[in-house]
Formats: sequence, structure tokens, C-alpha cells
Amino acid sequence: MSRNPFGNMGNLMKQAQAMQEQLAKIQEQSAAKTVEGTAGGGMVTVTASGAMDVVSVRIDPEVMKSGDAEMLQDLIVAAANEALRKAREMMSDDMKAVTGGLKIPGLF
Repeated sequence: MSRNPFGNMGNLMKQAQAMQEQLAKIQEQSAAKTVEGTAGGGMVTVTASGAMDVVSVRIDPEVMKSGDAEMLQDLIVAAANEALRKAREMMSDDMKAVTGGLKIPGLF
């Protein structure tokens, strides 16, 4: 009796498609979430979405009074980088629920 080596291929393809649909749903849900990154003890706050978009930037008016543009630029960059790092982390955590912690190329 010969066994068909492709017998379970149909089931495997269905599982892969279901996982792909779940991942797309998770990505959509994560894109709607936001995280914040701060710098300078809260002088600058950047909000980013799970889609890695910067949504807003808040700057404490006191920082503007100093007139130190270079410091303000550094604070914005630091806060944005923190927000984007948190967004990647959030997306990665959300994806683990579907992938079971497997590292799938092309995903966070």
C-alpha cells in the first residue's frame, strides 16, 4: 500500500491560510493601537501607532523658552525612537499570540 506524500498538503494549506488571515487581523488591530515615547523627563512626548506612524508630538512650552533648538531636536528624535521601538515591541507581542513565538521572516 503506497502512501501519498501529499495527503496532508490540503490541511497544511488550510492551516497556513487561516494563520495568514489571523496575522492580517492582528496587524490591523495593532495598527489601531498607539504607544508613547518620552524624552527629557516628559518635555517631549511622541505618540506612534502600531503601523509605525508618528501620530502626534507634544512639546512642553518650557522647552521652547530655552531657545535651544539643537536640544529640542535631540529630544524629539529620542522620543520618536522610543515610541517606534515600543510600537515594534507591541506588534511583536501581538503576533506571538498567533505564531506561538515562531520567528517568521517578514513579520515583526
